[in-house]
Amino acid sequence: MGAYILRRLLLMIPTLVGIMAVNFFIIQFAPGGPVERVIAQLQGNDVSATARISGGSSDMAPGAVHDASGGGMDSAGSKYRGAQGLDPEFIKELEAQFGFDKPPVERFLGMLWDYARFDFGESYFRDIRIIDLIAEKMPVSISLGLWMTLISYAVSIPLGIRKAVSDGSTFDVWTSGVIVIAYAIPGFLFAVLLIVLFAGGSFLDLFPLRGLTSENWESLSWPARILDYFWHLALPLAAMVLSAFATTTLLTKNSFLDEIRKQYVVTARSKGLSERKVLYSHVFRNAMLIVVAGFPGAFISSFFAGSLLIETIFSLDGLGLLGFESVINRDYAVVFATLYIFSLMGLLVNLLSDLTYTWIDPRIDFESREV
Repeated sequence: MGAYILRRLLLMIPTLVGIMAVNFFIIQFAPGGPVERVIAQLQGNDVSATARISGGSSDMAPGAVHDASGGGMDSAGSKYRGAQGLDPEFIKELEAQFGFDKPPVERFLGMLWDYARFDFGESYFRDIRIIDLIAEKMPVSISLGLWMTLISYAVSIPLGIRKAVSDGSTFDVWTSGVIVIAYAIPGFLFAVLLIVLFAGGSFLDLFPLRGLTSENWESLSWPARILDYFWHLALPLAAMVLSAFATTTLLTKNSFLDEIRKQYVVTARSKGLSERKVLYSHVFRNAMLIVVAGFPGAFISSFFAGSLLIETIFSLDGLGLLGFESVINRDYAVVFATLYIFSLMGLLVNLLSDLTYTWIDPRIDFESREV
């Protein structure tokens, strides 16, 4: 097992390099950029989403912006849109600040070297270390992702087992209908409905609409803090969990149905074992393998994806909102740093999933497999 883990860890290196290379290459052709954003701010204009920039992306440039004083030479020939009237030397200073004075390959290799040492630098425009910025937003995303995954699994697995045992019954039919309908409802629309009904909309005003905790959270007792925390999470979690049951429930049901029909289950029943003993001592371990396989994907998906609209609707300042704002503001230092961290976490979680296989079923031997 040690050799397998080592191989998987070593394979993460080219995988991370490939992920970063593809995204770095794409950014080279993305319209706009941090230099043009500064120029637009100096001109009193918003950054245009269609503005062209040939400088591409940067990895670790300082976020400070110098004063555009000095010569008012016309920059009509500048490669940056909106740079007319600005001193070309000032434009060169901006390029140096954001790293665009270096060739793309040199910027990319420098970025990889810094990231390998977990040196993510500072945000271009927020004047804060990126690792501190991510840590600041992490509690919101951890809360939403972790509780959503745990709640969905806690409900979906028992429900899927019950549906498998009572396959074709009235219970199985009507729960399938409810699950399909819930899956079809967009989470953000359900979030709006919850606000209208329970958060000061047209009806009741029972839940807060902003933040993860109340302003007086520090002065509360520990039991009161826990209640306040879940009070703020109730509506966002309800909106996110609504459609999360379908996949895991149906996956659990089908996995158990497949195992129940196998010969070893028939043999166990013929020996006089109770249905509960057969189900949880024999079927459960084998059937849960495929469910466990889906856990990392479910966790990563709920942790990093699909939460932007929910965070926006409920005014939760998490990683989803951070990523969106970083792309819009052309803060590529944050974009690449978060991409690297999230990709690394995803690869580590997938490795943990494989190790969980061997914990659930010791018969699985990854050591003898070719990676």
